[in-house]
Amino acid sequence: MFRRVLIANRGEIALRVLRACKELGIETVAVYSEADANALYLRYADETICIGPPSSLQSYLDIPRIISAAEVTDVEAIHPGYGFLSENSHFAEVCASCKIKFIGPTPETIDLVGHKSKARALAKKVGVPVIPGSASTIESEEEAVAVAHEIGYPVMIKAAAGGGGRGMRIAHNDISLINGFHSARLEAETAFKNSAVYIEKLIEKPRHIEFQILADEHGHVVHLGERDCSLQRRHQKLVEEAPSPVLEDKKRKEMGEAALRLAKAANYTNAGTVEFLLDKNHNFFFIEINARIQVEHPVTEMVTGIDLIQEQLRIASGEKLRFTQKDIKIRGSAIECRINAEDPETFAPSPGTITMFAAPGGIGVRLDSHAYGGYRIPTHYDSMIGKLIVFRENRTEAIQAMRRALDEFVIEGVKTTIPLHRRILKTLAFVQGAYDTSFIEQRFLDS
Repeated sequence: MFRRVLIANRGEIALRVLRACKELGIETVAVYSEADANALYLRYADETICIGPPSSLQSYLDIPRIISAAEVTDVEAIHPGYGFLSENSHFAEVCASCKIKFIGPTPETIDLVGHKSKARALAKKVGVPVIPGSASTIESEEEAVAVAHEIGYPVMIKAAAGGGGRGMRIAHNDISLINGFHSARLEAETAFKNSAVYIEKLIEKPRHIEFQILADEHGHVVHLGERDCSLQRRHQKLVEEAPSPVLEDKKRKEMGEAALRLAKAANYTNAGTVEFLLDKNHNFFFIEINARIQVEHPVTEMVTGIDLIQEQLRIASGEKLRFTQKDIKIRGSAIECRINAEDPETFAPSPGTITMFAAPGGIGVRLDSHAYGGYRIPTHYDSMIGKLIVFRENRTEAIQAMRRALDEFVIEGVKTTIPLHRRILKTLAFVQGAYDTSFIEQRFLDS
């Protein structure tokens, strides 16, 4: 096992990784920007080092600064968390060249699965269903129109690199397609420094189902069941749960096996997520592989009892997986609500100082957060305050527990999405599990 690890991230995920390291007896080095000088996790790290000004481009995305911090603090490995450099193959290559272990997939695998059209081609090769669409990236308006006419409207224009809902546009006709083609390319170039896009048939009102995978460096791969991430706003997830309330065992097995085939074909190592769309007839289609730990990983931890961050550390240190697929047992139900510093009506960011922070508690209630009373939320990064997770023996009890926990959760000084989550958890559609990716826009934004 590693002796010392640098955490190349911030916020709740930095604290989450730090805790996993501590429990494994690993020393931690926490990096921070000037905007995060008062971050909670810095109090618990064995060593801290400032890597630059508030701008992420000059701090958390600055590879030379992070590598310099790793070298001067004599670490053996770097955990990138999620976001920032977590899916940056160049960063993984630099780590390797500096004899520092990157806790994640190899640069080659990151390149392969990170390019969505290449990942689609791989899925088709191993017999995993993909959404009808362009064979490769689209280079011109004329090519875009030809593909759209071939597969039929509506279609989705998607960035070939990156994720998080950026570089995506829906088109219902030639005019909106051409406009969307150019705006998606521009947004993709700005967000990912890669303007390439491709086109898929739009699956209307689908469920977003993803499978968590773990793969060691000795050829062993397992999945840890699925998460239902269908409650989204503009492709940004708000609520996640495990297991999905709509999957039957036969379909779950089929999708899990598809995820494993893809992971093996990509020579995947460490933790990752294979994402699918499930249509109204329960046909599933591969959409992408996220080559990192996911924000929503805690719900999987709650229903499996497996610490995914610790498994990442074990795998990266060269250990074999300690379990086989037959050993993975899904128990109970877990729900996660992402708590953001946003206006719950308009979703406008609400940075500022938290004047009161009273966290919920009780059996089966977990809060992953870096915030506290007196903490000032920076304007430079995403608005997440934390993740509230509950676990119960069944979904009905989990919903009741989450309602109670949300009612207990008090954050003052900034606006948060807690009131929105309370509303979502009370809707009949959520209680019945009868929702899809359009639910938030239709029920809470258009009304």
